[in-house]
Amino acid sequence: MEKKRVKLVVAYDGTMYHGWQIQDNGATIAGELNRCLSELLREDIEVMGGSRTDAGVHALGNVAVFDTTSRMPARKISYALNQRLPEAIRIQDSSQVDPDWHPRYCPSRKTYEYRVYRAPFPMPTRRLYTHFTYHDMDVRRMQEAAAYLEGEHDFKSFCQAGAQVESTVRQIHYLVVEEQGPELVIRVCGNGFLYNMVRIIVGTLIEVGNGRRLPESMMDVLAARDRGVAGPTAPARGLTLIKYEFYV
Repeated sequence: MEKKRVKLVVAYDGTMYHGWQIQDNGATIAGELNRCLSELLREDIEVMGGSRTDAGVHALGNVAVFDTTSRMPARKISYALNQRLPEAIRIQDSSQVDPDWHPRYCPSRKTYEYRVYRAPFPMPTRRLYTHFTYHDMDVRRMQEAAAYLEGEHDFKSFCQAGAQVESTVRQIHYLVVEEQGPELVIRVCGNGFLYNMVRIIVGTLIEVGNGRRLPESMMDVLAARDRGVAGPTAPARGLTLIKYEFYV
């Protein structure tokens, strides 16, 4: 029977999962999708994801594809699959795509948001989706620092040491720092991101906001091409993949 390729747009709360990619040490988003799709379609299914988010990272619209010989219309798979998935994972859309279409090999851009909760005391209802800090931060200085990272640069300093990639050059279309009440929102859009890149950018910007480094030091960090020169990796829980867009 002829196979077809189905695209899924997947939203999830990553708190209880060990990231997207299947691992031996616990439940993952891809693992749950494979299990439920295989039960639903009665064949062995393996999804291929666009963004391999880390443990604890959330998503409103990650993208995956899989091949199937099922006669179930692609658009109906989302409804049936959501009846089987855990509540923390929900398909937002399902559609048929060309047999060779793959999210990682198409021109695209991703938008991430990182949220920092600033207050005298933590807020329990925000603990899973923000990084809490007692410190007030100079938002203007952080905005100034963020501007140095926009455009195409070698982001090796903002990549977790040991990551295996052909190139560490990436393009950031925009990097915005704004206040939303007690929350500080750092929004970044780019054509691709290195391992832990967004969280390292956030950790470095927080150091600027706390006065530990100057905004213009971003130029030195980029030039160093050394992970040890950038700031710490911010915790995963504050990060959400907001949007995954593809160019025609």
